[in-house]
Amino acid sequence: MLHFLLVLSGVTLGMAMPLPDYYSYSTAVGDGSGTEYSTEYDGRVTGIRVWEHSNAYIRGIQLRYDGNWTTPVCTSYGNPLEMTLRGNESFIQVSGKYYSGYIYEIMFVTSRGRSLKVGQSYGNSFNFYPTNDGSQLRFLSGRQNGNGITSIGAHWAVY
Repeated sequence: MLHFLLVLSGVTLGMAMPLPDYYSYSTAVGDGSGTEYSTEYDGRVTGIRVWEHSNAYIRGIQLRYDGNWTTPVCTSYGNPLEMTLRGNESFIQVSGKYYSGYIYEIMFVTSRGRSLKVGQSYGNSFNFYPTNDGSQLRFLSGRQNGNGITSIGAHWAVY
């Protein structure tokens, strides 16, 4: 009987335990007027597109999950700036500026030190990052008013 318990213990110790689902939320900044949005989608974030209103505020944002682009948030008018992630790269920081009802600047930083910065360095600063090691950007949420992004928050989790 003792032999059976030792073997069973060895099997239990040898099994891989699942990773806990670490989640954190970076509280939204900005005016918050308009309609709620969320970019939540299945899969891992693998790219970002951002539209700017001619040297002013951020007009629209779109995320790519695996190979699928979400519907653009707010507007996709004009030419976006875009970043596609490589291999095991992930977004680990979102920062920028907000002022007078709009997000004016947004910057996405990857686990490999690359970044995409769009907009004007004007207003109050914000800096979002996960609170758990190994977490990455899962989706963005906030509000938009049809002309631009009025608030933004970031959701992080281990993928």
